[in-house]
Amino acid sequence: MHLRTVHAESRIPVLRDLIRSYPLGVLTTAIPSSTEPFIQATHIPWVLDVQDESSETELGVLRGHLARQNPHSKVMIESVSSNNNNNATNTNVLEQDVLVLFTATPSHYVTPQFYTETKPSTGKVVPTWNYAAVQAYGKARIYYDSKSDETSHFLTRQITDLTNHTEISIMDYTGQNGRPDQWNVTDAPDRYIELLKKNIIGIEISIDKLQGKFKMSQEMSKGDRDGVVQGFARLESDVARAVSEVVQERSEMREAAKG
Repeated sequence: MHLRTVHAESRIPVLRDLIRSYPLGVLTTAIPSSTEPFIQATHIPWVLDVQDESSETELGVLRGHLARQNPHSKVMIESVSSNNNNNATNTNVLEQDVLVLFTATPSHYVTPQFYTETKPSTGKVVPTWNYAAVQAYGKARIYYDSKSDETSHFLTRQITDLTNHTEISIMDYTGQNGRPDQWNVTDAPDRYIELLKKNIIGIEISIDKLQGKFKMSQEMSKGDRDGVVQGFARLESDVARAVSEVVQERSEMREAAKG
């Protein structure tokens, strides 16, 4: 990720919050395979585990699952199976590092028309795109043995925790203040869930590096940033308003940093 200082977000709790708010991440691997492309990418919703939520440095662990029939799954299973055959212990850990990319939903094209200070004076402005993203790097352990109790327990915990997070945090199905009750995994027949578990594999990533980027017009002058905030607000769409608020927040942070 290209990180200009003005766009870089190094506060780990902020990056963890983005992952949890936008848990659909793109798992990317580069693993040699005799049958599938070298580079694979799959959209997966993730659960982020953190032992100490008050920690300013803990990166956490990601847990996800994907379809067993997915070529990505086949490549990872092939790789860890080969490694297991060549080692005394079966760790089921991929030799190669993996990457998961998370992107915040509020992102938007920025027209040069919004740069109300620079455009009239010099015309030296071009379009861009405002967005926020986090990249998580780490080592992945694959749970693929459908007959293993360890795999079964991992998948049960993962799909239960993921369901709880998305039903409550994403959908706000809390059963309180008029909101609906959440859907629970136990609402479905046990045999149905067990059959589905046979057709998915689990993945657990111990994160060793997090990089965050909030590209929200911070590189522009105060006048141009104000123009961007006002320009998005005038669009009167939910996405534009959300981006306008983040640009305003990041603009204030930039001004505060000047002292």
